[in-house]
Amino acid sequence: MTITPKDTKAASRTAPPDHDRAAPDGTEPPRTTAHRPKARLRSLDGLRLLAALMVAGYHYGGRGGEITEAWGSSPATQFPTAHTWLAYGCLGVQVFFVISGFVICMSGWGRTPLAFFASRASRLLPAYWAAVVLVTAVFALPMVAYEAVSPSDALLNLTLFQQPLGADRVLGVCWTLWAEVRFYALFALCVVLPGVNRRRVVLFCAGWTLAAVLAQAADEPFLDVTLMPQYAPYFIGGIGLYLLHRDRRDALAWGIVGVSWLLGQHYAVADLWHPDSPDAFSYRSSAVIILIVTAGFAAVAAVALGALNRIDWPWLTVAGALTYPFYLVHEHLGWVVVGWLHRGLGVPSWATFALTLAAMLGLAWLLHRFVERRFTPPLRKALAAGR
Repeated sequence: MTITPKDTKAASRTAPPDHDRAAPDGTEPPRTTAHRPKARLRSLDGLRLLAALMVAGYHYGGRGGEITEAWGSSPATQFPTAHTWLAYGCLGVQVFFVISGFVICMSGWGRTPLAFFASRASRLLPAYWAAVVLVTAVFALPMVAYEAVSPSDALLNLTLFQQPLGADRVLGVCWTLWAEVRFYALFALCVVLPGVNRRRVVLFCAGWTLAAVLAQAADEPFLDVTLMPQYAPYFIGGIGLYLLHRDRRDALAWGIVGVSWLLGQHYAVADLWHPDSPDAFSYRSSAVIILIVTAGFAAVAAVALGALNRIDWPWLTVAGALTYPFYLVHEHLGWVVVGWLHRGLGVPSWATFALTLAAMLGLAWLLHRFVERRFTPPLRKALAAGR
């Protein structure tokens, strides 16, 4: 999952009033009762960073796999009590998807298809390309124990199409970007291309919800890949929350959010719950899974409805800017840092955990400062001009 710094900036602007007048295409008149959004949603920046830290906690201490090699033993041994709670950190992805639905609906409102494409591509690609090159280069170093992907697969990773084509992934988290890209495509084709208005957004949410449920029932791979039934409720729920941001009395938007939450908690439990077993890394309670999904929806709802407007600390803007590059690099490069600190230098487990997070945040700042800020504006300008 991914919500980029520009996304938060777009979500920080005052939403335009709905000027869609009654017309032959069925657009409705302006909604005079719409809530006037706040000028800056810094609380959304903080929520994005919190979701990223949840995912990082999961990758460093809440699962097995390559991180076990980095620690020299299972994270369950390194963090005997905390690992059971860190295992819930993977639900940060679901929170990211809800935020993404909110932000993409806002950023697409009033934009042409070309401007929407330019905005999405210019925010995703510079940091992503830099992260792919950086991780590939680090994993190719003789002193790094992890195997790098083949040169062909590394080049294919630059397209964001490595997962559907079955290639090895340079970045473990890039599967969420593939979900994001499919969401962007659906929203652009169904909403942005014909022109964004409330009615089209509502119909899109209703249509996608029903189509995703049917795809799940049909068990057809093509429909599953296209409609993403296991992730759709989070994106759709975020869209519904943006409609509430525009008008908190919108009954249809409340219905969209409610149905999305009900479906989202179902998919989260179905994907993450398993019977308690000594062979499993950890046990996740279905009640806690539901609670975290509910908290994610509630947190974005609190932002949408203005309940968190007092959380307006300037440093949250910086935190939001670091979230996307941090998310990209924290997992695989984190393995290298954990191994160097803990096994190489003998740094205690919790100190290694904290220092690794700090190192990845520092690297994220460098990527934001020297990659995103330098290359995003000219790329957006070139794409928006159609060149």
